[in-house]
Amino acid sequence: MTVSQRDPGVSYPPPSYIDPASLMRIDSLELRARSIVEGFMTGLHRSPYHGFSVEFTEYRQYVAGDDPRYLDWKLFGRSDRYYVKRFEDETNLRCHLVLDQSRSMQYGSIGYTKADYARTLAATLGYFLASQRDAVGLFSFSGELEEYLPARYRPGWLRRLIVALDRPGSGTTTHLGSVLELVTARTQKRGMVVLISDFLTDVGELATRLAQLRANRHEVSVFQILDPAELSFDFPEPALFQDLESGEEIYVDPPAARADYLARLQAHQQGIQQTCDGLGVQLTSLSTAQPLETALADFLRTRNHAKSSRL
Repeated sequence: MTVSQRDPGVSYPPPSYIDPASLMRIDSLELRARSIVEGFMTGLHRSPYHGFSVEFTEYRQYVAGDDPRYLDWKLFGRSDRYYVKRFEDETNLRCHLVLDQSRSMQYGSIGYTKADYARTLAATLGYFLASQRDAVGLFSFSGELEEYLPARYRPGWLRRLIVALDRPGSGTTTHLGSVLELVTARTQKRGMVVLISDFLTDVGELATRLAQLRANRHEVSVFQILDPAELSFDFPEPALFQDLESGEEIYVDPPAARADYLARLQAHQQGIQQTCDGLGVQLTSLSTAQPLETALADFLRTRNHAKSSRL
């Protein structure tokens, strides 16, 4: 399994993560998201965390090339650090969440599905973005686009986003390529696109669509969600397996097929990683057993890079 690497030399907050199984027992999607974000940010403030530059004021730290006229000398006197005043076009980021709810996402071996985990992740990112006054939108799809909300920041918008995420998808066959083509067409203004899927799809087509998003100067962040059983294929006995996308059934002896399965999975994962690396796309691969705070940490890095590139 390919996972994103933490930056060397960065201090990380002590683990205070919420067990995903406990989290999924919370019925309210909004409460799940709030629990993750507020708990994570509390840990961030209480630790010497130097990896992120999360700002909660109307200032940002001075960097070479900034106009010295906008330095805040009073803040310098209190903090011994140089800060410049932020302007409205610097503080707001436009982000679209693209959520896969196709049939393959309905699989789950640990009490909840990949779709449950992915919806919670999308809600968490939406909650965080709204708390930072960033505009957030949604593309939710299975066989075709099912929910679309343009990126907005306004009172009540987060609630509307959560309600849209709470609606289960129809769970039809994945058409990731056509959906990403639609996303590219509807997101002409430069911003961030966050794609959440299991990516059990053709890598070549994925590369083409991601390249189109990057050509539109979007910052792109990809979250690949897989179930632990898909990663280990550690089934003890022969059984009848069904392809959730096609409905095809096949009798498999897992101990005999495991080595070949894992080799094919590794090749697929490497293809996705190489595609993302080549396009400058942040890839985070997650098991549904992993705490969602891991995903939020990686998203913060991508978000801060996107904002820095706009300054």
